[in-house]
Amino acid sequence: HGNMAFAGKYEFEVDENYDDFVTKIGLSSDKIEMGRNCKIVTEVVQNGNDFTWTQHFPGGRTTTNTFTIGKEADMETMGGKKFKATVKMEDGKIVADFPNYRHTAELCGGKLVEVSSQISRLAYKKQNKTKK
Repeated sequence: HGNMAFAGKYEFEVDENYDDFVTKIGLSSDKIEMGRNCKIVTEVVQNGNDFTWTQHFPGGRTTTNTFTIGKEADMETMGGKKFKATVKMEDGKIVADFPNYRHTAELCGGKLVEVSSQISRLAYKKQNKTKK
């Protein structure tokens, strides 16, 4: 299957459900404000299955993740948390499971569309045995 060419520079255009998402993943309010309508520029360098994915934030801060499709890599979240992930290519989309959300990126009509969706988390409490 052919890999889409993701290489390029993309300027932030619009976000949907931003507040809901960043609150759910636990970003602090100062980081939420910093990211709101922030003109982030995402720069993607692609060499086959090797990617360097850099987000340039206003004020000079950057987050860079370097990864190879199908291999575990050291990654960093928007909030600066480090973790390991194996980035996959599924139906032309780049897919990565972050610590508490799934992130996909695809090209749609020349635009880079990134979607972060929360992964459902269920917790069950052990029941105490009750004597009859």
